[in-house]
Amino acid sequence: MMKQANGNEIIQLFESWSPKKLACMENDPIGLAIGTLNKVVTKVLVTLDVNQEVADEAIEKGCQLIIAHHPPIFRKLSNLRTDTPSGRLYEKLLKNDIAVYAAHTNLDVAEGGVNDLLADALQLQNREILEKTYSEHLMKLAVFVPDEHADELRYVLAKAGAGKIGNYDSCSYSTDGKGRFRPLEGANPYIGDVGEIEVTDEEKIEVVFPTSMKNRILKAMLNAHPYEEPAYDLYTLAQETNEYGIGRIGILKEPMSLRQFADYVKKRLQVPMVRIVGNENSTVSKVAVLGGDGNKYIHIAKRAGADVFVTGDMYFHVAQEAQAIGLNIVDPGHHVEKVMIKGVKEKMTSLCKENKLDVEFIESEVNTEPFIFI
Repeated sequence: MMKQANGNEIIQLFESWSPKKLACMENDPIGLAIGTLNKVVTKVLVTLDVNQEVADEAIEKGCQLIIAHHPPIFRKLSNLRTDTPSGRLYEKLLKNDIAVYAAHTNLDVAEGGVNDLLADALQLQNREILEKTYSEHLMKLAVFVPDEHADELRYVLAKAGAGKIGNYDSCSYSTDGKGRFRPLEGANPYIGDVGEIEVTDEEKIEVVFPTSMKNRILKAMLNAHPYEEPAYDLYTLAQETNEYGIGRIGILKEPMSLRQFADYVKKRLQVPMVRIVGNENSTVSKVAVLGGDGNKYIHIAKRAGADVFVTGDMYFHVAQEAQAIGLNIVDPGHHVEKVMIKGVKEKMTSLCKENKLDVEFIESEVNTEPFIFI
């Protein structure tokens, strides 16, 4: 049975997929920008940008929440005047109790986010991250437990998420040994008597997990452990895990000329025109793609072995530099990030259905591309 959704519940699910920690731009204004999430939400409008037309669309369609890729408030406000274009927009949204939540570079980086959606559209194979922007260290827990409770504790730790390595889970290592302790006055020992030295057969169980899971793993261990005062060690390892990054790089199904690829990009990303840098007859096979403004990534794309870099907002002098280093460019504009509208709708519809939340996600039909191509 489906249940009514609260705005906070919806965003918790969204952030389980595209957490704020993945944001890779300093002071990126992500999160709740306008209004409140503490209310019933039955309809959510998904959009690339928030402008007057999008606000009117949300009102007309009865939406209580907008999820946008581009933050509606990008810089700190020095005032909130309603006689300015932005002020009138905020006023309209507040008067109609429409909250706005922004997911910017965290959605670019997230698995299945903007850059994966662009790579999907271009049908890139053998895909990898273009530049790593986030990772976390592994930690190791070593805990000492009586032999008869070892299997149960291993199960609890695995269920909490410890011991996952690559395509394997429930990974652990154990060594046998003797535990020694003396319960003092006031203790309530599981094994042994107050004032007496106790020696018991124990296992040392070792498991690894990402740093972000530390509190969950420790809580699970402490709740399941039979001892009143469990003995355990906790280490931070040099090894990293949970690697995320900006941009993607992959291989086309078949090589093609730069001119053919430019036409392919226009078709696959549904844009009326592209700008290109490079020899139209050169062959391209390995493609780097980065939604939005990718000017500062041309050398990263070149070092990664890309034959062509698909990105928007290419500056004149950066285009000349790309030409000088032998990197082809296809610039389809910034607005190709519109792929996130359908992608977010489908992902959030699936997450809410799994969690039995009765909420409808609606794709914005407003074209927020500011340029007219003639």
